[in-house]
Amino acid sequence: MGFQNFETSDEPKFPMQEYLQEHYLEFAPNGKSIRWTHDNPRHPRNWPMWRKTYDVGLICALDLFITASSTAGAAAAAQARHEYELDYTYSTFCFVTLFLLGQSVGNIVLPPWTESFGRKKMYIISSGLSCICCAVIGFVHSLPAAIVMRIIAGLLSAVPGTIVGGSIEDIFNAQARIWVVFFWTVASNIGLIIGPIMSSHIIEALNWRWVFFIYALIIGTITGLLFFIRESRCSLLLTHEVDMMRQEIPSLPRALNHDHSPDMRTFVKEALFRPAQLLFQEPIIFTIAIMISIAMSLIYIFTEALQPIYMAMGFSVSQSSLIFMAIGLGTCFSALTRLLDCHIFNKRRNQGVAIKPEDKLTGLAIGAPCLAIGLWWFGWTIPPLVQGPNIPWIVPTMSLVFVGYALTELDSVLYGYISDSYLSYSASATAAVAFVRGIMSGIVPLFTRQMFEGLGANVAVSILAGIASLFCIVPPLFLCFGERIRQRSKFASYSWQIHEELGKDVDDI
Repeated sequence: MGFQNFETSDEPKFPMQEYLQEHYLEFAPNGKSIRWTHDNPRHPRNWPMWRKTYDVGLICALDLFITASSTAGAAAAAQARHEYELDYTYSTFCFVTLFLLGQSVGNIVLPPWTESFGRKKMYIISSGLSCICCAVIGFVHSLPAAIVMRIIAGLLSAVPGTIVGGSIEDIFNAQARIWVVFFWTVASNIGLIIGPIMSSHIIEALNWRWVFFIYALIIGTITGLLFFIRESRCSLLLTHEVDMMRQEIPSLPRALNHDHSPDMRTFVKEALFRPAQLLFQEPIIFTIAIMISIAMSLIYIFTEALQPIYMAMGFSVSQSSLIFMAIGLGTCFSALTRLLDCHIFNKRRNQGVAIKPEDKLTGLAIGAPCLAIGLWWFGWTIPPLVQGPNIPWIVPTMSLVFVGYALTELDSVLYGYISDSYLSYSASATAAVAFVRGIMSGIVPLFTRQMFEGLGANVAVSILAGIASLFCIVPPLFLCFGERIRQRSKFASYSWQIHEELGKDVDDI
């Protein structure tokens, strides 16, 4: 491709390529559009570290407290049922299940909009409205109002829950994403864990309405801080920059924008239902969706099951909620696996070997057996099989550290695998997984108590342990066949292609 020229009313002809280079832009391989250069300072991956830290830290904090508000619903339901004269299952359905079902719908409807229209506005709108929903539930003494607000809050929770992965992919390359996705996963999992702890202690000190007042205050504060983050969707930033230049130089080619939707019908057809396409057409996404859904549903099962188990050991209601801290401790040990990932990453880079998404599946290979071991251990060291002083409470509690470690590994590694494999479509791919996860997490609390009372805690946990044992088959399958499956995927292969066209080195993907 040779030099092209342009002219303005005030200037003679200049080489267009030199003009683009001055603005850290260049022609795409097709020669008909403009893309970033690798060192463009306005590209999100070249932002200053303080900017990256503020933006990602804040949206991870938003995800943490939005997630906490979902698991807090179980304790609130247990108290609100007396005020609204509901049975236990129906109250759980109103305050927990409807939130998660709303989240599942939001996982499909909302995140694709960020790929076409940007992320910042969605963060601000979702968090602001979530704050209002919590406040309404606290102030209004009406069950229908509480139901509507929990559904809307669940719908809105899909925004931080799914598009954070897309924001991380916008801002960080593969090596940095090892840690950033880990911190995001830890934040999300801590949200699941602190929800029952916070709500139990708030209810004990005040009442169940204060659970929602406090979350409204926290989320409202985060909403104000979100106004100071930047838009990170690369294609939108590039289009905006080139459009500004085209106002002065109309002959300048347009930006390379793979997110462009010529009309609403095209957007609905291609973008709005993209998560559904990924779920049912991509074997990797479908398998990950099933694994993460079952694994993360354990937290919602434990919000119902741990309290009676530990009360049988002599704990109070608020004391039994503190057992979730053992799961939280397990998440911290995942930092050791991330160090191992970095060692593998650096070793391959030093050897001049291209980094593949499968190179970061070590945590999955370790975490899947740990989940099975932790659940088998827990299931056979709790009442009624083990009574009184035969085994102290710390023995089953230690097994929950393994469970917490495993849940974080499955969550961070599998979401990271999605981000590395589907790149520009990572938000929609994550939405597909989150859809199934929301449905599963919303359903299990409705039969958890009946399951544990009918089968007994030992048998009920053993069933979960048996399912977790099946997960151990997946790591070797992904390690052996993952690359072939990705190469045959039109979404994964196209995503890598457009990243190359946008001016990103494959080694930095």
